[in-house]
Amino acid sequence: MNGGAALPDVPEVRVVGLPQLTSGFDLVARLDLGTHLKVHGPLEPIGGERLAALAERISLRGRGGAGFPFARKLRSVADAAIRRGVRPVVVVNGSEDEPACRKDTVLINRAPHLVLDGALLAAEALGARTLVVGVTRESTERSMERALAERGLSNRRGASMRARVQRNPVRMVTGESSALIRSADGGPARPPGRKVRASEAGVGGAPTLLSNAETFAQLAIAARTGADRYRGTGLRDEPGTVLLTVSGAVARPMVLEAPSGVPLRYVLQLAGAPPLPQGVLTGGYHGRWLDTATAHDVIVSRAALEAAGGALGAGAILPIGQDTCPLGEALLVARWLAGESAGQCGPCYRGLPAAARGLEDVLNGGGPAALEALRQITHAVKRRGACKHPDGSAAFIESSVSAFTDDLAAHVLGSGCGRPVRGVLPLQEEPAAGAGTGGGSGPSGQRLAVDWTLCQGHGLCADIVPELIQLGQDGYPSVAEASVPRWSQARAVRAVRRCPALALRLEEDPVKAPPGRSVLPMLQPGRGRRALGSGRE
Repeated sequence: MNGGAALPDVPEVRVVGLPQLTSGFDLVARLDLGTHLKVHGPLEPIGGERLAALAERISLRGRGGAGFPFARKLRSVADAAIRRGVRPVVVVNGSEDEPACRKDTVLINRAPHLVLDGALLAAEALGARTLVVGVTRESTERSMERALAERGLSNRRGASMRARVQRNPVRMVTGESSALIRSADGGPARPPGRKVRASEAGVGGAPTLLSNAETFAQLAIAARTGADRYRGTGLRDEPGTVLLTVSGAVARPMVLEAPSGVPLRYVLQLAGAPPLPQGVLTGGYHGRWLDTATAHDVIVSRAALEAAGGALGAGAILPIGQDTCPLGEALLVARWLAGESAGQCGPCYRGLPAAARGLEDVLNGGGPAALEALRQITHAVKRRGACKHPDGSAAFIESSVSAFTDDLAAHVLGSGCGRPVRGVLPLQEEPAAGAGTGGGSGPSGQRLAVDWTLCQGHGLCADIVPELIQLGQDGYPSVAEASVPRWSQARAVRAVRRCPALALRLEEDPVKAPPGRSVLPMLQPGRGRRALGSGRE
């Protein structure tokens, strides 16, 4: 069961109604500064309070998933900067690391100056002299660096505005705001584990205005059109357009700009989804599933989707057809989410693999006991991590179990639903060499395996790598199907070396192993510790 193919950085772009964020996309592949000004026109500076009032009038919320009111964030940063007597920093979060999201990547690749317009507008209003644009992909790094050069902006000491691009690995956790701030300060791209508001102490300890790329682009549109004209599009309480990434079981994966309030069924129809999808995942892999009837009736807005039990999140919409096992699709995503852990807090690096194993037990006919165990694991994971990754991952698993009750009953009480797993939900391809975080997160390309003819149930391996191996009721280990994450490499090697019966080995993962490259030393069956070296730690 392999996950779906990764989306391209810039998929097809479609528009419902009049384009705003995507204006000019029908003319050129990328709007350079000259073309950008011809399409959108010049932009005049706006004072801090006027800018906050504008954001308030258009009900602008963060478009990265959390949906925090932008005006409140802007005022918070301004108040902290005045109180402390320091200049704030502005950070654009373009770290779109979820496999099902491409809207910010499309914006930075095709309309980078619209994003910069909003960021520089906020910087001018706040008196900021530092701008950081966080990205994770080579294409977005190249486009944004080119855009800064077109404006004559650089990180040169003494410049009136120091601007730079911060490139981080393509990892789920690197898009978390505290991870981006930490990396901008020269640290690893991981959440620090302590809750500090960026508006109080962000980059360099200064108050920091951090929001995602689409949010700044929306601000730039509103600053040009004015609040009244901006509010003429979309819903009264959520005006303007939204950018959606539509993938999964569709004929045409795409990024779509549409007015808020567009029927979800129309969005699915444009992308060529099945007429009667089995379910629609809304909000991406930290989101929630909608059933067929609900997806047919709901409109696209944050409030409407939440009321229906879904989520807008970062704008990812993923239908699946009737020809695949929905819980099997969810299991592939759950395993991927477990492998995306930063490996630094127990609820994440132990809890998420355990949740994936629990979901697998349910699918394999573990019965009501397995289902209850899964519910206990997901409940224990939430609200205990260094960031929101364990919370979002646990919510996804819980939604998967509750959304497909007929399939769940077939797996729990019978022999399964009988449908194959087609891997229609896109997953991330193996990152390029050197793309891991400083702490070595990401899949390693290998997995642990037990030679059952040698295993004697000593249980030492479960003590060394509890995130991958647990002991069953008979005292013998069960090995997770997920690849060994890079942050578990050292412990995995140690477990192999210390196995008293020489029953544990590392072998290539046929799904994750990069071609022609061996990451960890291999222990073949029947060979002792000395085959790996001295055997000393």
